[in-house]
Amino acid sequence: MKQHYKWFSLLVICALLFGACSDDDKDFGEQGVIIETPVVSEITSYSVQLQATLAAASDITLGKRGFCYSTQANPDIYSSTVVATGNEDFSATISGLTINTTYYIRAFVSIYNGGVAYSPQIEVLTGEGSLDEQLAQYKAPAYADNYASIAAWDKRDQWNLANVHDPSVVLAEDGYYYMYQTDASYGNVHVGHGHFHARRSKDLVNWEYLGGTMQDLPAWVVPKLNEIRAEMGLPASTGEGEFGYWAPCVRKVQNGLYRMYYSIVCPGLLNGDGSWGERAFIGMMENTDPANNDGWVDKGYVVTNASDKGLNFYVQADDWANCYYKWNAIDPSYIITAEGAHWLIYGSWHSGLVAMELNSTTGMPKQDLGIPWADGNAPAEYGQIIHTRQAGNRWQASEGPELVYNAATGYYYLFVAYDALGVPYNTRVARSKNITGPYLGIDGANVTEGAEMLPVVTHPYKFANTNGWVGFAHCAVFDDGNGNWYYSSQGRLPESVDNAIMMGHVRSIRWTKDGWPLVMPERYGAVPKVAITEEELIGNWDHIDMSYSYGRQKESSVMTLTAEHTVSEGTWKNASWSYDADNQILTVNGVDLYLQREADWEANPRTHTIVYAAYGGNNKTYWGKKAK
Repeated sequence: MKQHYKWFSLLVICALLFGACSDDDKDFGEQGVIIETPVVSEITSYSVQLQATLAAASDITLGKRGFCYSTQANPDIYSSTVVATGNEDFSATISGLTINTTYYIRAFVSIYNGGVAYSPQIEVLTGEGSLDEQLAQYKAPAYADNYASIAAWDKRDQWNLANVHDPSVVLAEDGYYYMYQTDASYGNVHVGHGHFHARRSKDLVNWEYLGGTMQDLPAWVVPKLNEIRAEMGLPASTGEGEFGYWAPCVRKVQNGLYRMYYSIVCPGLLNGDGSWGERAFIGMMENTDPANNDGWVDKGYVVTNASDKGLNFYVQADDWANCYYKWNAIDPSYIITAEGAHWLIYGSWHSGLVAMELNSTTGMPKQDLGIPWADGNAPAEYGQIIHTRQAGNRWQASEGPELVYNAATGYYYLFVAYDALGVPYNTRVARSKNITGPYLGIDGANVTEGAEMLPVVTHPYKFANTNGWVGFAHCAVFDDGNGNWYYSSQGRLPESVDNAIMMGHVRSIRWTKDGWPLVMPERYGAVPKVAITEEELIGNWDHIDMSYSYGRQKESSVMTLTAEHTVSEGTWKNASWSYDADNQILTVNGVDLYLQREADWEANPRTHTIVYAAYGGNNKTYWGKKAK
């Protein structure tokens, strides 16, 4: 119970002992009624017992009295109410409340031919209750996945995680998680309303839309573009056309300082019709407080595309394998190491991903950047390679790097988006003890040298009787500082529904005993972490083999666990199963399935369920959830 209720009680007692006066001396106000501030006598997880006292002028006729309450301030009789018993002193119990929730409460009394009189408002925080009680009362998120009906700009206060693409998430000093993103939106509704749009949340479930953080193209972009073009012997660009605002990365540097690295993709061609496309830039903004969405101050140019072809820039626009640029200046990921070094990881779709060290004070490149081209090799100061999907291939479908460090395992983890974003998009991960690599997959293969990156972390999928999700990658990975890790990305509905829908997803991560991140198959919904019992595991599960299959939405099949610890249906039929309750690991057919309670977003109505994720033999990934 909040401490201020003790003071309310003391005030009422003091008023009775020392403040008594005759009705003739009281000022009853315009309504002729005074209602004292309600006093709370008991709070439980679901209920509040209340008392209040009123006094009225002798010519006032009173009717029903009670308490009105809401999770919004200033409730009235059109909110939820409970009728009280008593006359001048009256009391009631409000029941059926939600656990660990703040309610606003006022006493009221109806006045014959005079409306309603209200007391001052109090706040009541219900008790946390036991975990079992919390689970029994759990309410899953209610917002729709197909948000087409509210996608328009004038409905943005209803968006929650609608219209999210390529998110970056940072936990700020004020306890909010702030999310920033590429400008992409359903029907291009973001156009004309700024760039790198933001939203925030306290619980990772309910998000408040904040708007664009950059209102106009930074003033340095076109001059910097023309400075480079002049050095190349090319005519100046007019700066006309549609610039791309892509994939920001935001990090807290220290208390009172946040940095956003962002991509600007320039329109046009290098050297006229048929030649290779224009370059991109990475710039940087800073803010002292992300709650001030207009407080981002642009700090200017950081890096641009680098080439190993010198001034031999006339490459046909469709000559993908021979593209002019070696490193592409998009999709930044910013990391501060445990030792305090600052690094920028960037690249995508060209020859691979590179790491470039930064000046920790300015956030700019540690080395001075010369001209962004050389013969034979891209200039070394533009970064060193840490990942390539295929060595020697200058046009490879990998992008969106996200690099994080997990102190618990001692590894840097490099998450990468593979394939085209419409349907095939999937996420991979590799790790290294050193920030510059080499990065190795779960099979030990060296992805810095071009090996296939495994494991598959996310993949297009669908559970039984659902639409499922595709285009599901380009992630942000972050933690809450208390050992809880999360994965966020956009997800797209399949083409059979509407592939232009871009819903933001947030999912929990569990780490395997060997230190690999497993993304959970259902989105995070703040389900109470009640221990999972062995008895709950018996029955049918929707099981998905998430192993890589280009552009295919992997579908679930039924797996049935019996009370005799065998599998009676499914891929692993006749196998045995066991359960490690302490670590919430279900082992089936020798594969450790890491369990967690999550929201069942496909259920109608939505509720909670149990899910699992696993990495198995032959580099397979498995997802599943308990069927209802």
